[in-house]
Amino acid sequence: MTPTSASTPPSKVITLWPTGAPGSEAWTQREEETILPPTLKVVRNVTQPTLTAYLPDPALANGTAVIICPGGAWHFLSIDMEGTDVAHWLAARGVAAFVLRYRLLHTGDDLAGQVRTNLADRNQLAVLMEPLRPLVLADGQQAVRTVRQQAAAWGIVPDRIGIMGFSAGGMVTSNVALLHDLESRPDFAAVIYGAPGEEVAVPPTAPPLFLLCADDDLMATTQSIKLYAAWKAAGQPVELHIYAKGGHGFGMTTQNLPTDSWIERFGDWLGVLGLLAR
Repeated sequence: MTPTSASTPPSKVITLWPTGAPGSEAWTQREEETILPPTLKVVRNVTQPTLTAYLPDPALANGTAVIICPGGAWHFLSIDMEGTDVAHWLAARGVAAFVLRYRLLHTGDDLAGQVRTNLADRNQLAVLMEPLRPLVLADGQQAVRTVRQQAAAWGIVPDRIGIMGFSAGGMVTSNVALLHDLESRPDFAAVIYGAPGEEVAVPPTAPPLFLLCADDDLMATTQSIKLYAAWKAAGQPVELHIYAKGGHGFGMTTQNLPTDSWIERFGDWLGVLGLLAR
């Protein structure tokens, strides 16, 4: 799927932690963009988290901002189809978009092999993830905080700042929606095939939530239903979409399925919340 309007070039790259990302000061791996066979463009070995801004034409800008968290099983970021492609779509509709590069597991030369090995052993993956989880949460919280602090400079309304994520990025998103202070609280959140598996305690400050996945992505479906139920039980606004087919990780790709237009449903939801109005 490609944006229906001309692509918006990145406006700038913002370093989230100008004096160094806390907790990973000793990391020596180098961030790089590469191709995960056969054709997936990814970013890996992020040590210094950043936001890449895609600001809309001022004639279209409506004051809403969305932080986008690509997925990639904590090993990489699917930077185009779950990142920049989404940013272009949003910017074309007047929404300031910020693609978040959050910290990841260290990967070596055989990225594909390492992903296969770690995903095959969920217990080992959990061990690897244990020290990373608080760092990724901090990156998500700091992303919201940074956009809010700079809102005036970017033409953003401070209480119209949301966060969305895919797969692992969806877990970043849900964690920020659940755990935040006043400055890092998102005003809305969207989790695309990436809800957490564990039971959650939804706070009274939880923002409106949008959930979307495909029914043949069994883990995401089960987890999304649980998260929907938790939000509903807490009396917080929530919307859930489950497509019959689509699998996991479809992002902005075209599969000739109804999932090809999933982002239109997200746009509908933003419209219902009044976030596309100028």
